[in-house]
Amino acid sequence: MAQCRGFLLTLGFLGLIFLITLFFCRWDVSHEKIAKTSHLQDLRKHLLKELCDGDREAFSEGKNSLDDLKGYELVNFIVDDTNGIIYCYIPKVACTNWKRVMFVLHYKKPYLDPSSVSAQLVHNTNKLVLLSSLPKAEMKAKLKHYTKFLFVRDPFVRLISAYRDKFQGYNEYYYENFARDILRLYGNRLYPPEIADEAFASGVYPSFHNFVQYLLDPKTRQQPFEPHWKQMHHLCHPCLVQYDFVGHQETLQEDAEQLLTILDLENDIKFPPSNKTMTNPDSVWDWFKTVPLESRRKLYKLYEQDFRLFGYRKPTELLDD
Repeated sequence: MAQCRGFLLTLGFLGLIFLITLFFCRWDVSHEKIAKTSHLQDLRKHLLKELCDGDREAFSEGKNSLDDLKGYELVNFIVDDTNGIIYCYIPKVACTNWKRVMFVLHYKKPYLDPSSVSAQLVHNTNKLVLLSSLPKAEMKAKLKHYTKFLFVRDPFVRLISAYRDKFQGYNEYYYENFARDILRLYGNRLYPPEIADEAFASGVYPSFHNFVQYLLDPKTRQQPFEPHWKQMHHLCHPCLVQYDFVGHQETLQEDAEQLLTILDLENDIKFPPSNKTMTNPDSVWDWFKTVPLESRRKLYKLYEQDFRLFGYRKPTELLDD
């Protein structure tokens, strides 16, 4: 009997040692993960500051301060007063899920789970508080004191995602306002289908090359770009707004986890899982191989500031002979 007790005590002691070891191993991994993501944040914010300080005029469209920004230039900034957060959303960079998070933080019940909130609901910005709707003095105060964040993405991958979403699938608005003219001007179709239903049924839509031709046309650039392909720095003004957190789509889940921890919300809300149909960065060449070299180079120049400001490498394999 005594031997059994001794064995059980030894087993219990060993089990305790195992649990303690497991706890510290997990703590080490978690600590290492936090340190790594914190280091990434330091690098991303330092790069922004360095480039903006070096040539603020070039990266901020000639604007020197927030006073130079008009209200309509801040329409992508969503405010949550309860938690003191400002989020600048960029279309095609997980913005639907981050809007879901902001919606839940604003309304709380009955939407405790962001995944339960419909995309249609959160894309109705009247349901959220926009910075542009506030008086100028209040705007500036909140931009100074609230925690500000944005998420960015490889600019070329973002363009591919916008093309897939708005032109390859059925979308009445984008067909009738953009695709039909793109087909007529660059797709050798003088008389493209008039309505989206007819075009979709016939499998008619602009090619990716046609989309690039549209972006590069000087006439297109006479007006502001549509937000889904507008340059990210034009949407969120990173040389004028001092962001506390810069997330990347490529490290979305890790960055989201870290941000919610920084906001002390990690136990209250979970960021929705990524879309399984998300554009794969490894497939970029497959999309661009139909685009002439000179057009690729011009497209890079058009989005070069986004590449540089947000730390994305120059895609030399697309731009060199």
